[in-house]
Amino acid sequence: MTFDELKEKAHALPLKPGVYIMQDKHNTVIYVGKAKALKNRVSQYFANLASHTEKTRAMVSAVDHFDVIVADSEFEALVLENSLIKRHQPRYNILLKDDKGYPYIRLDEKAEYPRFSLAGRVAEDGARYFGPYGSRGATQGIIEALRAALRLPSCRRQFPRDIGKERPCLNYHMGLCDGYCRREMDQSRHREAIGQAVRLLEGRFQEVQGDLAAEMERAAEELRFEKAAELRDRIRAIELLGKRQKVVAGSLADTDVAGYFRGEAKSCFVILHYVEGDLAAKDMDLIETPMEGEEGEAVSALVRQYYAGRARLPRQILLPCELEDEVSVARMLSEAAGWRVELLTPRRGAKADLIRLANKNAVEEVERATSRSERQSKLLELLGRLLDLEKPPQRIESYDISNQGASDIVASMVVYAGGKPLKRDYRRFKLKNMEGPDDYASMEQVLTRRFRRYLDGDEKFSDLPDALFIDGGEEHARVAVGVEEKLGLSIPVFGMVKDDRHRTRALVTPDGREIGIQRYPAVFALVGRIQEETHRFAIEFHRQQQSAHLKGSELDKVPGVGPSRKAALLKHFKSLKNIKAASPAELEEAVGKAAGKAVYDYFRASREITPQGEEGSP
Repeated sequence: MTFDELKEKAHALPLKPGVYIMQDKHNTVIYVGKAKALKNRVSQYFANLASHTEKTRAMVSAVDHFDVIVADSEFEALVLENSLIKRHQPRYNILLKDDKGYPYIRLDEKAEYPRFSLAGRVAEDGARYFGPYGSRGATQGIIEALRAALRLPSCRRQFPRDIGKERPCLNYHMGLCDGYCRREMDQSRHREAIGQAVRLLEGRFQEVQGDLAAEMERAAEELRFEKAAELRDRIRAIELLGKRQKVVAGSLADTDVAGYFRGEAKSCFVILHYVEGDLAAKDMDLIETPMEGEEGEAVSALVRQYYAGRARLPRQILLPCELEDEVSVARMLSEAAGWRVELLTPRRGAKADLIRLANKNAVEEVERATSRSERQSKLLELLGRLLDLEKPPQRIESYDISNQGASDIVASMVVYAGGKPLKRDYRRFKLKNMEGPDDYASMEQVLTRRFRRYLDGDEKFSDLPDALFIDGGEEHARVAVGVEEKLGLSIPVFGMVKDDRHRTRALVTPDGREIGIQRYPAVFALVGRIQEETHRFAIEFHRQQQSAHLKGSELDKVPGVGPSRKAALLKHFKSLKNIKAASPAELEEAVGKAAGKAVYDYFRASREITPQGEEGSP
C-alpha cells in the first residue's frame, strides 16, 4: 500500500480500543501496539512524520500494510498486545532479550568431583537437574551463592587430574574455597559439601542449617573457635541463599523494585527482589540499543514482558515512573498471580530510596558494559539522525555574541570534536564598525570573517564543521545560511533555542522547524553543554575587553574617581563617549554628587583646551 492509502485506511478505523499490527512487504510483523481509540492512534503514524522519533520514522517507512483487532476494552487490548509481542517479537517493539528462558541447574553426580552448571533444558544424560528457575542471570547467581556458602571450587582446574600440580589459588587463601586442589584434602569432604548443596536446592534449608549449627556448637565446646566462626558465617550465607532461591524459583517475594536507565549506547532494566525486607536477588537485562520515546512507555513494556509467564509474582512492584496504562497492567498482573499485585511509584521515603538503588544498579550496568568511545559514537549517531545529517557530526562549531551597548561587542567560536570540546580551535572575534548592538549584523560579520579566512587558506580556520550551532532562534540560523550562500558554502545550520529561564530547550532549523531534544537526555545534555560553553567563552572575552579599558581609561586622571567609581560609570553609561556627554545631574545619579561634579568639571576643562594647549572659546 502507498503512504496515502495507509493514511486513508487509518482514518477509516473505528474509535474503539484494540490492537494494530504493522507489517512490511514480506508480511513480517514489525510492530504491535495497543490503542484506546484505534482511529486516533494509528492515524498519528501517518500524519506529521517530522514530530516522530527516528525509530518511529524508520518503522513507518517500512510499513507496507497493517491489520487491527478490535477489543472490548483497553485492558483486553493490553493483554492481546502482550500476547502478540511475545509471539512475533517485532523488531520495532521494546524487547527483553529472548535468551532468558526457564533454565535449570545441572549436576552430574557420577563424576568423581561433581560440579554445578547452567542448562537450558533437561537432557537424557543421567545427570540430575533442578528447576526450572525464573532467569538465567539469577540462576547463575544461585550457583555462585552455593559455591560461596559451601566453599566449593569455582576455578577451572579439573579434579582429580590437577590435584597437587600447583599451589592453591587466591580463593583458598581468602577463605572462599576449601582448597580441593591440595593433596591432603579428603575427597569425601567434597562429596559431603555437594550433598549439602543438593539438599539446599531441594529446599531443605532448615535441615542443613541444623546440621551446621550442631557442628558449630561442637567446635565451640572443643575450643576450635576459628572453625565455629567459619560455620556461623556459612549458616548466615545459607539463610540468605534460601531467600534468594525462593525468588529465583518463582516463589513469592514481598516486593520487587524496578530500575531503568537509558544511556547513549545501551539501556538497562533491573529488578531487585526483596524477601522479608532483605535484598535476596537481582535480575537485569541489558538492551544493546538506546531506547527512544517516553520512559513510562518503555518501563510498561519491559514490566509486562518480564512478568509474563512467571509462576509466582510479588504482591508489590515499585516503579521508577508512572505508567499511562498502570491500571490495566496492575489488573493483568493480578489476574496472572491470583492475588492483588500493587504498582507503586514512590516519591519519598524508604521506598523511594529502593527505587534510587535500582536505578543506580541500572546505570552501573550500562556504564560497565559501554566504553567511553562507544557512548560518544552512539551519541553522535543519534544526534546526526535527529538533525537528518548524512553522517554523524564529528565537528560542531558554535557561535554566540556578547555586548553591552555599542562598545566591546565580541563573539565566540567554540568547537566540539567527537562530542568533546577542542579548545585549541576556539576563536574570538572583536566586532568592527558596529554603530550599536545588532545581533544579526554581528553574527553575519563573524561568520563572514570566519569562512573568508577558510577560503583564503588560513591554517587557523582550515577545518570546516559538519554542523553550525548558532545561539539564538531561526532568524539567527537564517543569517548563517545567507552568509554561506554568498560564499558558496553549504553547512547544516541550527539555532539553539532557550526557554524563559535561559536554559537550552531545543534546536531549530532556518525554516523554523523545531527539533525536540528533551526526550533524548544524552543529546539534550550535549547541546546544553555546547551552548553554555559558547556563552561562557563569549562572556569571558567581553569581560577581558572591559577590564582592559578600565586599566587604561582616561577616567584614571579624574581626581577622586577610583576603580569602583570607574566601573559604576562604565556600567551606567556603557562608553567613555557617553560619560563625556553626560550632564551633571546624570553623573551625580551614577556616582554621587562630589564624584559626579569632579567628572563633569574634568571633561569640561578638557573640552576648553585646544589640541595646541591654548585656550579657546567654550
